[in-house]
Amino acid sequence: MSSPKVLFGFHAVGVRLKTAPQSIIEIYYEATRRDARMRQFLDRAREAGARLIEADSVRIAKLAGSHGHQGVAARVEPVAQVTSLDELLENLEAAGIEQPLLLVLDGVTDPHNLGACLRVADGAGAHAVIAPKDHAVGINATVAKVASGAAETMPYFMVTNLARTLGELKERNIWCIGTSDDAPKTIYQVDLKGPVALVLGAEGDGMRQLTRKTCDELVSIPMKGAVESLNVSVASGVCLYEALRQRS
Repeated sequence: MSSPKVLFGFHAVGVRLKTAPQSIIEIYYEATRRDARMRQFLDRAREAGARLIEADSVRIAKLAGSHGHQGVAARVEPVAQVTSLDELLENLEAAGIEQPLLLVLDGVTDPHNLGACLRVADGAGAHAVIAPKDHAVGINATVAKVASGAAETMPYFMVTNLARTLGELKERNIWCIGTSDDAPKTIYQVDLKGPVALVLGAEGDGMRQLTRKTCDELVSIPMKGAVESLNVSVASGVCLYEALRQRS
């Protein structure tokens, strides 16, 4: 079994309480915080049978590795998740889901950006987020905090060779649509109702050249003001919610 990990913040710990309370070893909470949000959280934790430990802010910050813990941190056992992209796609097929929606991130190394991308992917109903093992950030406590629980619910696969993975998606008839400032079509001019993988690069550098070449199609996000590009998590939200709008 993998070693325990730490979640912190109301959202991240709250989602674990809701989805897998039995995996929580113990919850540390700031005893001096007595506001309504903390009281409601502690009531939920007690109802779930979680072990509660009073602690001061310094101890919680040390456990979480961050001062943004909101007075709550939990030691938890890892929850069993789908272990591979192939397994996920086969499960979707078996469940009769014929139009998977995937988010592919090429070169996103900032944990805050990844956390926000996971959150928006969860909100838009995406089935998974995919990233390369190199030049990308993995799931850590900061990612989990920013994701507000989505790091627990959104499958995140780090693959050895992103271009090869895109090729495998194409073999499964999943249309790979990349985003690029210089693309002739906008995201609003393409059909996103079928099986789709939306591919976004890190802000500034964008997608790597091989990733770009492997995409079936490139689209842009209209920019009407002075700035040239959007933060990758905002761009992910624009693209994913346009797919959701078309599918609704």
